[in-house]
Amino acid sequence: MGGSRTPRSVTWPDGRRFAFSIFDDTDLTTLQNGPPVYELITRLGYRITKSVWPIAPAGPSLVGGTTCADPDYLRWVQGLHADGHEIGIHNASDHSSTRAETIAAFDRFKEYFGHDPAVGADHAGNLEAMYWGRWRLTGLRGKVYGALGPILWNHRIPFQGHQPTSPYFWGDVCRDRVRYWRSFTLHQTNLLDSDVVVPYHDADRPYVNWWFTATHAPTLEPFLDAVSDEKLDRLEAEGGACVIYTHLGTDFMVDGKIDPRFTEAMERLAARGGWLAPVTEVLDHLRAEQGDHVISDRERQKLESRWIRDQLTARGWSETRKVTRRLAGRSR
Repeated sequence: MGGSRTPRSVTWPDGRRFAFSIFDDTDLTTLQNGPPVYELITRLGYRITKSVWPIAPAGPSLVGGTTCADPDYLRWVQGLHADGHEIGIHNASDHSSTRAETIAAFDRFKEYFGHDPAVGADHAGNLEAMYWGRWRLTGLRGKVYGALGPILWNHRIPFQGHQPTSPYFWGDVCRDRVRYWRSFTLHQTNLLDSDVVVPYHDADRPYVNWWFTATHAPTLEPFLDAVSDEKLDRLEAEGGACVIYTHLGTDFMVDGKIDPRFTEAMERLAARGGWLAPVTEVLDHLRAEQGDHVISDRERQKLESRWIRDQLTARGWSETRKVTRRLAGRSR
């Protein structure tokens, strides 16, 4: 691991001009809306990362979607794995899970897929989310962010995944059994277009081995914007990497049919000759090219401030500039 530095240019496998991947958040995915989308992207040559919930909810679900406890769904996901797609994890289930439940879910994942998940992302409403809420940000920025949570995000969830005294603690499990965990999502197509080397280790958040940022595209419209010709032209020219964080189980299908705009966009992207690889392969390659990187305090401040501005600008609030200055102020 090294100090702060500017990311170098990257040489992609087989002379490819750029890298492209998708982290598919499993929210709302079922056997009705999932298989058609994956049939399309598999046929076009994509290999992406699909997250799963290994165990069924023991109570009311937060969002909805099928888990690996459904035998037919599990067979489908195992088929995706056999086809070269990566399977990641999205916490244990579609609600908060205790430490024991999380460990059981990891054991079940390993039983289903032959190994621990290399990559994952938190289900945002779960108490065990890792360094979530006010702990996503540092110092004063974190305190203000936590105070504004009920206003901005309509929740008062006391996230506890990193707190050893909590029954929802699983930080050591994350450290010992997962390689990469998602950090911030930004409205940028090239994740290398940043002051921060990706992936990175954060010494102040040691239960995660390597964090990665991703392109914020939760539903179809922002996904299409992220892969517009203009943005892909720039991605290709820069030789960059795009890791889109999205939910393919949302509005990518309408009335039982794939939205034709998605089909067209994926066909155009595939024709560009990029490296279409799962998230872990892309991140492993970046580490091999750039070396292992520990984020500096200055880099962390820049990343947090950029994410805050990005979030507030996307929401279109008139108070964006004033609140951003307050949140982005140096920790006292």
